Amino acid sequence: MTSEGPLKNKNRHRAVFWLGIGISAFFLFLVFRSIDGAKLMTALRTMDSRFLVPAVAATLFSYYLRAYRWKLLLLEDKQTSMANLFSATSIGYMANNLLPARVGELVRVYVLGEKEGIDKGTVFASLVLDRLFDGFSVLFILLATLFTLHLPGDDAEIRSALVTGGYVTVVAYLAIIIFLVLLKKKTVITLRFAAMLLKPFPPRLAEKVIPLLGSFIKGIRLTSQPKILAGLVASSVAIWAFALWPIDLALQSFGIELPLTASLFIMVLLVIAVLVPASPGYIGTYHYACFKALTAFGISGEQAVSVALVIHALNFFPITLVGLYYLARGRMSLSGLRKDNGSLTTPQPPPESGGGAR
Repeated sequence: MTSEGPLKNKNRHRAVFWLGIGISAFFLFLVFRSIDGAKLMTALRTMDSRFLVPAVAATLFSYYLRAYRWKLLLLEDKQTSMANLFSATSIGYMANNLLPARVGELVRVYVLGEKEGIDKGTVFASLVLDRLFDGFSVLFILLATLFTLHLPGDDAEIRSALVTGGYVTVVAYLAIIIFLVLLKKKTVITLRFAAMLLKPFPPRLAEKVIPLLGSFIKGIRLTSQPKILAGLVASSVAIWAFALWPIDLALQSFGIELPLTASLFIMVLLVIAVLVPASPGYIGTYHYACFKALTAFGISGEQAVSVALVIHALNFFPITLVGLYYLARGRMSLSGLRKDNGSLTTPQPPPESGGGAR
């Protein structure tokens, strides 16, 4: 076996990393090109830091609610520990903020699978459902924003972008649902088709992917129990409510009085910005989306950048620090996580016992 394959993968990952850095740099340029540094510092000094305490608390609680929703999605497979779920969630989001290629979801799968002794295909399938709940929540927020938001001057360009984003998101999530239904109903045919598609690749790849795909298909299921379904819907509403509140608090900290629909509008643009390939932590794209949303309401460029910096910091530093804490507590490292994710392509039998709280 030659080193050509690993070398190609390394070069590809490096190219993706630098592409993300370039995209982030481009959007940072768009944000700061007309900003007066002195006015920016003056705007930052006007912030009332007392609003940051509840904003940080709400942000972290939204991640705890994510862990709880994940628990509900796995309930029919195992009664998982909230401590393990929250630590895996924190480490995963921390990894998205610090590591390239957005490996956070794979990190979440690996960490929880190891700690709870759950098949990693099942864990990954639960995260697919988790993302679907997020997707439909965002669609609901987007529709609410489109029907209730009134921008000063009625910015046709932004409204058109929202409508286009809404159509694209609807089509994407409908396609995912159709794919999952077909995958579940026609498992054997799907696995044969996948094996046929993998024929041009080394046989070793098929030996790894097919068992994982089979495990993933078996793991894709949504409970029919009304109580759990109600919990999933309620937790989804709470997750996004506690994600929305810090945005409103950040605006208030700068003395900006805007309706709640403005915070919804900012959040929708931030969700869209996160989908754009960028450097770890969504630097640049995140700031640009927030900047454009605020300037659409007539907020000055310097104040808009100040708010964007604070909102990004609220979503970056708290969960990153908590994730690093759990990483250290579990005696893991960032480099180790990147290497260990390779084990996700090799299904392994679960350990004898699922680990304790970290």
